[in-house]
Amino acid sequence: MGTEEKLSRYTTEEKSWIMQDWANSAYSIMITTAVFPLYFKSIAESGGLADADSTAYWGYANAAATLVVSLLAPVLGAVADYKGFRNPLFTGFTLAGIFATIGFVFVPAANWLFLLGLYMLSVIGFSGANIFYDGSLMDVTTDERMDRISSAGFGWGYIGSSIPFVIFIFFQLTGILPLSTSGIVKGGFILTAVWWFIFTIPYWKNVKQNYYIEKEPHVVRKSFVRLWETLKNIKEYRQAFLFLLAYFFYIDGVGTIFKMATAVGSDIGLSSNELIVVMLVVQFVAFPFSILYGRASKRFGNKNMIFVGIVTYIFICIYALQLDSLLTFIILALLVGTAQGGVQALSRSLFGQLIPKEQANEFFGFYNIFGKFAAVVGPLLVGLISQLTGNSLDGVFALIILFVIGGILLFFVKVPDPQAKQQS
Repeated sequence: MGTEEKLSRYTTEEKSWIMQDWANSAYSIMITTAVFPLYFKSIAESGGLADADSTAYWGYANAAATLVVSLLAPVLGAVADYKGFRNPLFTGFTLAGIFATIGFVFVPAANWLFLLGLYMLSVIGFSGANIFYDGSLMDVTTDERMDRISSAGFGWGYIGSSIPFVIFIFFQLTGILPLSTSGIVKGGFILTAVWWFIFTIPYWKNVKQNYYIEKEPHVVRKSFVRLWETLKNIKEYRQAFLFLLAYFFYIDGVGTIFKMATAVGSDIGLSSNELIVVMLVVQFVAFPFSILYGRASKRFGNKNMIFVGIVTYIFICIYALQLDSLLTFIILALLVGTAQGGVQALSRSLFGQLIPKEQANEFFGFYNIFGKFAAVVGPLLVGLISQLTGNSLDGVFALIILFVIGGILLFFVKVPDPQAKQQS
C-alpha cells in the first residue's frame, strides 16, 4: 500500500511536464479544432470561396505546415540532443506559436490567404515545440513511471484545454460583453495565447536537460552524421521499424479527423455554437477514456487496445457518410473522444517497449518524425477527395484506407512480454 501511495504522487518536474500539456492543449481545441476553423471558414466565405474549396485549402494548409515541421524535425531533434540546445529551441518554437496566434487578431477582414499563412506559422511553432516537449519526458521521470506520466499529460491536457474553451463559450452564448461575434472570437485567440504562455512557465522553470551529448564543434554537421547513424540503427530493429510504419498510417488518420472535424461539421450546416458545444463535450469524454485505455492495457495489452482504437476510427470513417444533422455529428464526435487520447498515449508507450533503452532519445526522435510527417497525407487526401466530389464527407470516408493499412502492419508487430523483461 505504501508503494501505491508513493507512486500516486507527482514530483515537481513531473507536474511541470504535465502542466505543459495543460498549457498547449488550449491551442489544440481553440485553434486546431473548434474555433479557428470556423473563423477561417467565415473569412473565406466573405472572400468568395465556396465551402468545398475553403475546406480543401484548410486541408492543404495543414498538410503544408506539417510537412515543414516534418522536414525540420530530424535535424532539430539531433541538434537538441546536444547540451544546452533543447530548451532554447523549445522556447523559440513556443513563442513563435504564441505570437502567431495573437497575430490572428490583426488580420484584415476577408484576407483569408494571409490568415491561412499566419495559421501555418502557428502550427509550425506548436508542432515544433512538441518535438522537444516529448523528448523531455525521460528527463522528468523514471522508466517505471513513464507510461503513467505520459498518459497523465494526455488526460490532463484535455481538461486544461477545456477551461479557456468554457470561458470562451460563456461569453459567446451569454453576450455579457458588448462585443461582436468577431470580437469575442478574437478575444478567444488572445486568451489561448496567454493561457499557453502562463502555464508554460513551470516547464521553463523546472524541466532541465538531464540527458544530453556534450557540445562539440560543427554541431549541425555532426547532427546530420548522427541522424544517418540513427536511421541505420532503426533498420536493425525490425519490430520498432515495423511499428513506425504502422503508426505512420493510423496516426495520420487520427490527426486528420481531429483537424478537419469542425470544417466538415460546418459543411453539413451546423452552426458555430453547435459545433463549439460538441467539441467541449468531446474534451470531457476524452479525459476519462484516456485513463481507461491506460488501465485496460494492463489487462489486454497496449497493442490490443490500439486495435480497439483503430476499429473505432474505421467505424467513424464509415459513419461519416451518414452525417446530416447535429445528432449524427454528436455521435461521431463522441466516438472520436473515446479513442483519440488512448491511441496516442498507448502508441508512445508501446514504442518504448520495442526500442533499446540506451538509445531511447534517438529512437523517440524518429517516433516524432513519423508522427509529424504522417499528418501530411491525410489532410491532402481529404482536400483532394472533397474537391473532386464536391462533398467533404467523401474525404473523411477516404481516410479508412490509412486505418486499414496501419492496422494490418500493426498486426505483424511482435510486442515483448513486460513481465518476461522484468524477470530477465
